[in-house]
Amino acid sequence: MKNITLFTIFILSISPFCHGQNTYLYTQPKSLNDGWKTTNLQLQQVDTALVYKMFNQIKTRQNEIHSVLLVKNNQLIIEEYFKGNSVNKTHDLRSVTKSIRSLLTGIAIDNGFIESIDDPISKYLQVVPNKNSDPRKDSITIRHLLTMSTGLDCNDWDKKSKGQEDKVHKKKDWIQYTLNLPMLYKPGTVSNYCSMGTILLAEIVSKASGMTIDKFAEQYLFTPLGITNVSWGHTSNKEIIPSGQRLYMTSRDLAKIGQLILNKGKWNEKQLISEKWIEESTLPKTKITAIDYGYLWWNIPFTVNEKVLVSKTATGNGGQYIMVLPELDMVAVFTGGAYNSDEQMLPFSVVNDIFIPTFIHQK
Repeated sequence: MKNITLFTIFILSISPFCHGQNTYLYTQPKSLNDGWKTTNLQLQQVDTALVYKMFNQIKTRQNEIHSVLLVKNNQLIIEEYFKGNSVNKTHDLRSVTKSIRSLLTGIAIDNGFIESIDDPISKYLQVVPNKNSDPRKDSITIRHLLTMSTGLDCNDWDKKSKGQEDKVHKKKDWIQYTLNLPMLYKPGTVSNYCSMGTILLAEIVSKASGMTIDKFAEQYLFTPLGITNVSWGHTSNKEIIPSGQRLYMTSRDLAKIGQLILNKGKWNEKQLISEKWIEESTLPKTKITAIDYGYLWWNIPFTVNEKVLVSKTATGNGGQYIMVLPELDMVAVFTGGAYNSDEQMLPFSVVNDIFIPTFIHQK
């Protein structure tokens, strides 16, 4: 999301992206008894020309897209994999894990493990700062972790920041080091993209529930969603505490997370997360690089024919995305390998110039 301004550049490049012979052959997603209903794109009563041209180009031109899934009206209608990826292969979600941590926080509140997001983080963490003492640290709350506004010197997009993610990865104790960071601002006043804050959040859920974050997620989120092919890990060679690990999931299961947002916390008519939390966490609460941000969920606007549609979006380095468009009853999922590259923004163009125009006038 650091380079979201490049979105417009890719919008301009989507036209040549869509030219070429139509060699793409559409196949309806298979029914795998995994909770997804599937249907055929040809039954949608829409012009599919843009979709065919787009996938033809993905197959024949250089890009780093690994999967594209589209869910419309609770049914999976598009499912394509590239570069050796497949329906059962898990993918490193990178920072999409942050948005899922937000869901886990809501579940912890729903179940009474956490009383309020306005509780100070010191209420749950068993570690206290032992460097850079500052009375403002006592007022850091769970809400500040969710909105990345702790005031700590933690900014992944500033190489000079002491809490920059890559710097912290070299430290032995990530929790202690993060709590020891200097304070730059009063909590709640400035939001900077801070991965370490979301690790503190996961640790709070873990301490409050008495379960490691992976076990908590398995019991309260993944098992109810029918998600079993999932793991937690990290690219670091060091031993990482569970709260510091990120998720590896299949694209179909990633789409379930998006559908859970779209259905306001329900999956197959069962309320897994309170509707109140889904609404609260996905509404704008602050801005990061001038983009609306909720509780670890982005609000990304798409503009088609002067109509603005706001998506509830989870993002991860390399091109990992869940884009939820409530007005179109649509969830788009992408995985990719364009790590630390502007090419990771290409899925935004796919949604803006392909999916939305195709389905916006669907009857």
